[in-house]
This record gives sequence, structure tokens and C-alpha cells, in this order.
Amino acid sequence: MPIAPRPATPDPSPGPQHIAIIMDGNGRWAKSRGLPRIAGHRRGADAVRKVIRGAGELGIPVLTLFAFSTENWTRPADEVSDLMGLLRHYLRNELEELGRNGARLRVIGDRDRLAKDIQKDISDAETRTRANTRIDVNICINYGARDEILRATRNLARKVAAGELAVEKIDEATFERELLTAGVPDPDLLIRTSGEQRISNFLLWQCAYAELVFVDTLWPDFGKEHLEKAIAEFRKRERRYGGVGA
Repeated sequence: MPIAPRPATPDPSPGPQHIAIIMDGNGRWAKSRGLPRIAGHRRGADAVRKVIRGAGELGIPVLTLFAFSTENWTRPADEVSDLMGLLRHYLRNELEELGRNGARLRVIGDRDRLAKDIQKDISDAETRTRANTRIDVNICINYGARDEILRATRNLARKVAAGELAVEKIDEATFERELLTAGVPDPDLLIRTSGEQRISNFLLWQCAYAELVFVDTLWPDFGKEHLEKAIAEFRKRERRYGGVGA
């Protein structure tokens, strides 16, 4: 998929073409019910299934979900272990559901720290869903935007040092090709659930012009109807990209 150019004038299309979601609130959902945190994460995985299906039905071409950040490794070891187990289960058992939804899966993030069997599961899932064309689903695992930007910067510095790239040739398109999201269009809409109003080191470069919508609903309770409301809010806004509106 080619990198979509950033429009220079207000976007006339209803959109959005790409929705990114910070899936927040699993732990609070579980705590409010006297359940262990893993119960919230399991219900959160159910919400992922509902939202992928709903986004496909609503005609959203690209959906990106923030599942596990580089900072999440600092959580208690048993919770991290439970999350990795849930990831294994998802990658091995959701492929038929992804196929029914016409979803092509791509995992974005640093895979080196993940267990070897999870790395293999990711590669297998991406291969087995590659022919699906209804919706592209990107799941960010062991992802952090600052780390991504630093990696891209180092890669470009190495190319300059090796004489492969002239400094004056580095522009936005060149930089974007070094990002983990290379080939993925920038999000039009960023949603965060649970009432928190921050972007938590997620797609910092890519969301430069995204519309932000914060909802109070905890992620395990989030579904197609909440997605529709966020899209309706997006469509009320005038996107000027630094220019002058109509």
C-alpha cells in the first residue's frame, strides 16, 4: 500500500479512511467487578473482535489498535505473562474470524523482545490473512512512538554516514519509509477509550493531523455503536491542515 500524501486543502470526503484506537480500561473494568485484571483483558479481546467486525461493516479501510506498548513490560510479571498468553490465543484462534471479516492482519512493533513462538504465530497470521481485502487491521505490539522515531533517525544517520543518502534528500516521505508503519496511511481519527485524554506515546508522527476523540466507555464495553458515534463526531469537524477553512 503506497503512502497516502497529506492533503493540502480541506478534506471533502466524509471519511475516516483510517481509525486508530488506544484500547484503555481493561483493568478498571475488571476491578469494578471484583475480577482479576486478566478477566478485563479477555473481555477486551472480545471487544477487538466486535470492533473489527463493526469497522468492516462501516466501510473503514484501515483500523489500527494499540495492544501492548514498550512501557507495558514494566507491569507485574504475572500480568505480562497473561497478556502474552492471550496474544498467543488470539493469533492462533482468530484467523477464521478475521477471514470472515475480510481482515488482513499486520503486527506493528519491535518483535525481537517477543517469544520466538509468538514471532512465528505473527508471521503465520500475517501470511494466512494476506489475501483478505475488506479491511486492513494493524495491531501494535511492543510498540512505542518515541522508540520508533529514534530507530528511524538512526537508520537514516547510518545511510548518511555510509554515503548512501544525502542529508538534503531527507524529507517527510523519506523519514516515513523508515517508520514501522511504512506503507500505512496516516490515521484520520484517533479514539481513546476509558475517559483518559492523552495519546500515550502512540503514533506520534502519524497522528500529527488526526482528529482526537476521547470517550468515557471502558474498552471491554466498546462496540460498533460507540465506533459510529466517534465517526459521527469526526464528520462534524472541519479539517484544515493548518490552512483556512471554508
